[in-house]
Amino acid sequence: MTRQQPPHPATALDDVVHQRVRLGILTVLSEAHECRFAVLRDELGLTDGNLNRHLRILEEAGLLQVTKGYEGRRPCTWVRLTRQGRAALRAEVAVLEQLVARIRGATSRPAADG
Repeated sequence: MTRQQPPHPATALDDVVHQRVRLGILTVLSEAHECRFAVLRDELGLTDGNLNRHLRILEEAGLLQVTKGYEGRRPCTWVRLTRQGRAALRAEVAVLEQLVARIRGATSRPAADG
């Protein structure tokens, strides 16, 4: 009977969270209680349409909440992480830390000549 190795840590990356823009959105939101749409857009260098698309994906996954309203007479959109979103970001960071540890361990060993 052969012992099966555990899967590579990279297999635990969440496809919804790991995408570069969505990971950036979650990270910016983790630093604040909530954030205005325009601030997210400017922080990440996105177009309105591109940010909207990624927000929709994260909202459908239950990772964030989008609230529309007004600041004075101007329409405004606020975005905040849900508990599930914070947990997903923490899990993603934990997997990334495992990958970094694995890479550091591999680079500290002498290379095998093939």
